[in-house]
Amino acid sequence: MNRPHYILLPVSPLFIAFSLTCAFMLNLLPWGKWVGVPDFVALVLVFWGIKQPRKVGIGVAFFMGLLMDVHEATLLGENALAYTLLSYFAIMIHRRVLWFPVLTQAFHILPLLLMAQAIQMLVHLIGSGKFSGWLQFVESAVAIALWPVISSLLMAPQRRAVDRDHTRPI
Repeated sequence: MNRPHYILLPVSPLFIAFSLTCAFMLNLLPWGKWVGVPDFVALVLVFWGIKQPRKVGIGVAFFMGLLMDVHEATLLGENALAYTLLSYFAIMIHRRVLWFPVLTQAFHILPLLLMAQAIQMLVHLIGSGKFSGWLQFVESAVAIALWPVISSLLMAPQRRAVDRDHTRPI
């Protein structure tokens, strides 16, 4: 394959904050309870946990989880626990996942998203005694289908032009 090799620019902390805010705003939309709508915050947290593990870590995941707990009016800590574990495991596998192309990365991330949903379902089951159903796991499949799009959108500001200047050595 003759794909261009990009030299990536450093990621801006403001862009990371902007992407997490946009993901949170997408989760605020009223479609959140529809079947198949992915958890955008979890998807963006996994992306930054894999691409920039030193900038977006477990603390950011915990804070975003608390924000989602307040938004969804769930048991305080349900999403925080799920996002914290999700971020931990994403950071743990980030070196291995980066070796693969984007479509293969999606299949490495699927178990992480399924685990986060299972934790949320288990905490919800223990807290309320109501089972939310197996159809909830469709969200992970939709999130995996969106992974190439999310990955290309969030990597776009870091890419340089392939042939921007022929006189530069890099």
